[in-house]
Amino acid sequence: MIMSETFHIISDGSCDLPTGLVQKENITVVPFYVSFDDENYLKENVDINIRDFYQQMVDRKGVFPKSSMPSVHDYEEAFLPFAQKQIPVICICITTKFSGSMQSALNAKELILERFPHADITVIDATINTVLQGQYVLEAAALRDSGVNYQDAVVRLEQIKSTGRIFFTVGNMEYLKHGGRIGKVAALAGGILDIRPVITLKQGEIFPSGMDRGRKRTTQKAIDLLLEYLDESDLGIECFSIAVGYGYDQKEGISFRDHALTVLQNRGYQIKEIPIYQIGATIGVHTGPYPLGFGVIEKAIHP
Repeated sequence: MIMSETFHIISDGSCDLPTGLVQKENITVVPFYVSFDDENYLKENVDINIRDFYQQMVDRKGVFPKSSMPSVHDYEEAFLPFAQKQIPVICICITTKFSGSMQSALNAKELILERFPHADITVIDATINTVLQGQYVLEAAALRDSGVNYQDAVVRLEQIKSTGRIFFTVGNMEYLKHGGRIGKVAALAGGILDIRPVITLKQGEIFPSGMDRGRKRTTQKAIDLLLEYLDESDLGIECFSIAVGYGYDQKEGISFRDHALTVLQNRGYQIKEIPIYQIGATIGVHTGPYPLGFGVIEKAIHP
């Protein structure tokens, strides 16, 4: 642990950052839980890894897993060592419109303050989730590593979070319907066979961004949405963090990332790489095993 840090960053497991990257960036992740039987809940990336989670979804078609948020005690344990050492904490939680994780964190904060009245803990509603939340968390790390103080980092993080967008598609509508996350998307789809949605997530809300048949068309639509977003911005592409998120099929995710990179470069955008991350169980229970798309958010520090 780097004890000279100006503040420490904590996030819930919805951030979907790889374990190695979390360790490298000195970030604490409070895991979500996942269950395939409504009784036994396993800590994500502790009791069950993401690959095994997706493999069970693929192998047990028709079984719909559920996720459960971190407990108050989980957050209290995460906050405690930093309160004891008087290191400020910024805790970034999945959008409150998807989970009560933030409320668990706020309740834990109150318990910590009863014991350590001078502890500094700021809990932020990311208003986003999954890979995009991970990008947001990494922007917090960039602020910390640049020497930005705790209060100024909180202000800057609040400024950029509304710029976050997820543009993605799924393998089919089955999991969205079962998880109750489909809303307006279902109304558009109607009963048409093999229609797949393209979805935009911003400020905690899911919005339908189109329907089409086949994976190739829907993934291209996700690329088109990213291009529209970048084209409409007054900022250059260098001022954005862009990442690809995928589910079960890593090979497909890499192919999609490589194609998107070529499209962006052909449009004149100066971009050399796009990181790729696996979408975790917190969102995977709602999307099914084949989510694929982009997260994009303004960087906290512009080049």
